[in-house]
Amino acid sequence: MKLAVLPPLALYVHIPWCVRKCPYCDFNSHERGGSLPEKEYVGKLLEDLESLLPSVWGRRLCSVFIGGGTPSLFSPESIDVLLAGVRARLTVEPGAEITLEANPGTVEAARFRGFRDAGVSRISVGVQSFDDAMLKALGRIHGAAEAKRAVEAALAAFDNVNLDLMYGLPGQSIGMARADIEAGMASGVPHLSAYQLTIEPNTVFFSKPPKLPEHDLCADMQVMAEETLARSGFEHYETSAFARPGHRCRHNLNYWEFGDYLGIGAGAHGKISFPERITRHSRIKQPREYLAADSTLAEEKTIDAAELPFEFMLNALRLPYGFPAGLFQDRTGLALTSIARPLQAAEEKGLLERDLKRIRPTPKGQRFLNELLELFLPR
Repeated sequence: MKLAVLPPLALYVHIPWCVRKCPYCDFNSHERGGSLPEKEYVGKLLEDLESLLPSVWGRRLCSVFIGGGTPSLFSPESIDVLLAGVRARLTVEPGAEITLEANPGTVEAARFRGFRDAGVSRISVGVQSFDDAMLKALGRIHGAAEAKRAVEAALAAFDNVNLDLMYGLPGQSIGMARADIEAGMASGVPHLSAYQLTIEPNTVFFSKPPKLPEHDLCADMQVMAEETLARSGFEHYETSAFARPGHRCRHNLNYWEFGDYLGIGAGAHGKISFPERITRHSRIKQPREYLAADSTLAEEKTIDAAELPFEFMLNALRLPYGFPAGLFQDRTGLALTSIARPLQAAEEKGLLERDLKRIRPTPKGQRFLNELLELFLPR
């Protein structure tokens, strides 16, 4: 493999603390016990970033995403120190998208303004539902009224706001799911993410599973969300993402188009391309161990060339409109002919369509994405 041009570079920052861990959450998040070590943690984040600089000399950041956990638990002052430290170490492109995740119950209007003044340009609010009963079933710490106030406060400070919603919730009907989607649209946000609740290992729901809607009903909820949002001018540009024109999430698009990203913070993962190889790295997961370590690097490895087609497709085929045919070689260094057999098999199964310019999943391929992706696994 040989990369002629390196892809865009983003930065992911992980802040692992939350007020209370939700029973469905399998992210690296840890309940806050007393005051947070904000100053110490921000210092460690910047040490992480410095350790990665030799791998990305001369490259610029196209976006920054501060995720968690609940990053909005950190003060605007700490986020200001973090972003100033990032800019002191790497060039950030003018107008770069800088996102911070926030949960209702951890923010108010003044705090949102503080994040904006620190340099954040996009807020992602984890509402999940506007139904009190559904929020209780999910173990969320906020209610519907608090969720609406948080979205209003975010929109008062930011033009670019995402709202996370979930469907397929315990005891949820399709009418209840539609009410959540309609409430999300009515709030005025230009971006919505709609995810189906799935039961993941190492969660409370995995050990004590709630009764969820049947698979066919969840599929109907997905179709309903897509059709309802489309009628209101939201573009369905990724499996779970919907945006008004000009408001696609640039950071996540970089993931889906197999771009590069640095990962800093407890449990963060990253991907860095070089002309002759593509590597992945991860950080120590436990916050206490992460803060105490001289080196926070947990793993670094080169992706085997045989695994690159699946890694690329795992991301790119989440895009309903697919990807330019030349992007596969640009991002993997492999010729498109190297995956001729799985491409043909996907077409024969009606999961994929392509022409000289573009490769995209069919509507059937979008519905049966796992079946499509399996075709690109290393043999």
